[in-house]
Amino acid sequence: MPETNPQVAEIAAALRMAREARAAVDAIPSRYAGGLMALARERYERGDAGIHDRIAQGLDAVAAAIEQNAVFRRTLESPLIPAETQLKAVLAVLDDPATGLSVPREVRNFIGVVVRNRRAALLARIIAAFRALDAERRGEEQAEVVTAVPLDDTRRAQLLAALNRAGHARVRLAERVDPAILGGLVLKLGSRLYDSSIRSRLQRLAHAMKGAA
Repeated sequence: MPETNPQVAEIAAALRMAREARAAVDAIPSRYAGGLMALARERYERGDAGIHDRIAQGLDAVAAAIEQNAVFRRTLESPLIPAETQLKAVLAVLDDPATGLSVPREVRNFIGVVVRNRRAALLARIIAAFRALDAERRGEEQAEVVTAVPLDDTRRAQLLAALNRAGHARVRLAERVDPAILGGLVLKLGSRLYDSSIRSRLQRLAHAMKGAA
């Protein structure tokens, strides 16, 4: 039986630990989103017919604040800022009349739990996970689209029409802006990823040129 190279074994073990750690982190947003969906289901069964829509709209408002307010986003993402400071920052944004946010009590309480449990950096991913669960509840597919600039109504309609032609008739878009992709778009639909960004094209061109050198 051939001997195992200790260095190779060490690298393999490190990679395995990294995969396990990533899987554990990826499970956290789903767990929190599932808890919030369970709460919404319980309220719905008690007769609160609008609970799912209220929570979804409240989370959309928070997601927009995270996307548009860089200082707010950095505050949530920093592991050095105490939880209570992060929570005050969240509540300051939610209570600021200038933002015009309308966040129901259930969402405020939920965000408080997330922040106090030191999961503030995952808040955007938790919201995305809830959106996916809510889309499934509605019999829709959840698609995340990343663009360098916000989608206008025409481009949004064109994208939905293209998805419809590809057999995805009921798609709910979660839109995110990332100037780093330079142009084009990145679309994640279920386990499938479609990357037509300019950044990706430049990377492929660079690799091709390197291979031809």
